[in-house]
Amino acid sequence: MSEYTNLLIIGAGPAGLAAALAAASTTAHIVLLDDNPLPGGQIWRDGPQAKVPALARQLRERVLACANVRYHSGTRVIACPGQKTLLVEDAEHGWQIRYDKLILCTGARELLLPFPGWTLPGVTGAGGLQALIKAGLPVRDQRLVIAGSGPLLLASAATAKDNGAKLLAIAEQASLAAVAGFAAQLPRWPHKLLQSFTLFDRSYRTGSHVLAALGSDRLEGVRLKQNGKIVEIACDRLACGFGLIANSQLGQALGCEVRQQAIAVNTWQATSQSDIYAAGECTGFGGSERALVEGAIAGHAAVGDRPAAQALFSRRARWHGFAAALSKAFALDPALKSLASADTLVCRCEDVPYAALVGHANWREAKLASRCGMGACQGRVCGAAAEYLFGWQPSAPRPPFSPARIETLLCLDETPGA
Repeated sequence: MSEYTNLLIIGAGPAGLAAALAAASTTAHIVLLDDNPLPGGQIWRDGPQAKVPALARQLRERVLACANVRYHSGTRVIACPGQKTLLVEDAEHGWQIRYDKLILCTGARELLLPFPGWTLPGVTGAGGLQALIKAGLPVRDQRLVIAGSGPLLLASAATAKDNGAKLLAIAEQASLAAVAGFAAQLPRWPHKLLQSFTLFDRSYRTGSHVLAALGSDRLEGVRLKQNGKIVEIACDRLACGFGLIANSQLGQALGCEVRQQAIAVNTWQATSQSDIYAAGECTGFGGSERALVEGAIAGHAAVGDRPAAQALFSRRARWHGFAAALSKAFALDPALKSLASADTLVCRCEDVPYAALVGHANWREAKLASRCGMGACQGRVCGAAAEYLFGWQPSAPRPPFSPARIETLLCLDETPGA
């Protein structure tokens, strides 16, 4: 089985939805696919306990109402079997999609850094906890500590509080001066200023970071360093995330240039590969507003409407300014590189401790010697952590990019157009 489309968009978050809507104004046939059940990506994730913004619902409805847009939910990219062809799989079957133009809107994931106790039940990422709650995880009356860096901590805290959790502390590793400097710039983006007022919590502390999760069979408490002092807090859940990492693996596999861990693009959101564009957080971080305008530019440019794309350049520049301020304020403290002890697991899938990685020259050498990155997550967690801890550049991913059925892999033998 195979499918053909003029424009294929990978990812139905803000960037992907905006790209599809922009391109849909033409006669181009568009395929939009995402691995979630409903459009919205991570930032607008839907679920039983999710509060999806009105803008997200409206955008989703407008895109799905377009006659020339076909949406595949619960669908993942498995391999790149040939030029302008992707092998994909959903819950029922696998097939090849051939395309003329491709827009990557693959988003980002959390950076999780290892520290003693981080594998205990009850410890998750900050964004991970938010996603679990939206999907229905009960947290009412549970004592919660959130730690790490960036605005995602406040967003996760708000979701948890709205669902009855008892928030004990938000530990932000950035300094008071850095956060205050960032807050002083927020009037340049009035919507973000108003949003900060709704998200702020009295338990928020700057210059604070996690040292260890405490407990034997499951989480019982957390040890924090707060402005030079060591404190321990009894809690039921710890949500810890140190910012975001661009999901650039598919771009790398397609030969796109990656710069500073993100897919490199030009003013038209075009990558280094002909007929491949990228938009949203796979190109850098700056929130849904930046993703929306980048997606719209990519959508217009991909179907040849450069005037419409160019009209959005000034709005994109405004949100690039916000992204630069965000990146500067929440840059990670080098002290976080020393959180792990010798026996702290770095690769959870293959039980590889920190001590087994020290002394290796690069990711490939460490992988061959320790099996780090060879487990179920294929290095998505430990690879990013090792890049931060040791400066190793992970190798380009090899297919299959996700676990796949044998029947799907057999589709690799199909000739294009079969």
